[in-house]
Amino acid sequence: MRYKASISYDGSKFYGFQRLKNKLNIQETLEKALTKINKSLVVVKGAGRTDRGVHAYNQMIHFDLNVNIPKDRLKNAINSLVEPHIHVNYCEKVDNNFHARFSVITKTYQYVINMGEFDALDDDYLYNYCHKLNIKKMKNKVIIIELIIVLITIIIPVIIYVKDIELNFMI
Repeated sequence: MRYKASISYDGSKFYGFQRLKNKLNIQETLEKALTKINKSLVVVKGAGRTDRGVHAYNQMIHFDLNVNIPKDRLKNAINSLVEPHIHVNYCEKVDNNFHARFSVITKTYQYVINMGEFDALDDDYLYNYCHKLNIKKMKNKVIIIELIIVLITIIIPVIIYVKDIELNFMI
């Protein structure tokens, strides 16, 4: 049975979402808990990957289990094995065609910049910046970056296509 779950986590305690050898990460922590519950290997797929220190409030994951567990009991079982730094907000059974990465409709990223008084307790959860921001200059840079992204998405595939044709002629 395939399950979808919403998870939240404090990324300051992990080396990111993706499985990394000998590094504490979200994916492997969840897989160990689910494998214990399932009594056989479980692979977790996420809607995306976060880097070291990045937090999530509502990241979607999916996994397949051989056991049929009511969603509330499953949520509680996972949380008992992964808390305090990871929390399953909810989980539910889904169609086997559901994929956490490819079925996602939107993603929201939030960046918090503190330009006020420094607070040591918030340091892992925001960026402390003690200078005034030039919002107009930032907006202009965003337009340039967006233009570069558009150009890259058009030019790189054309270059690859042209190089592929050149290689075919050389052979």
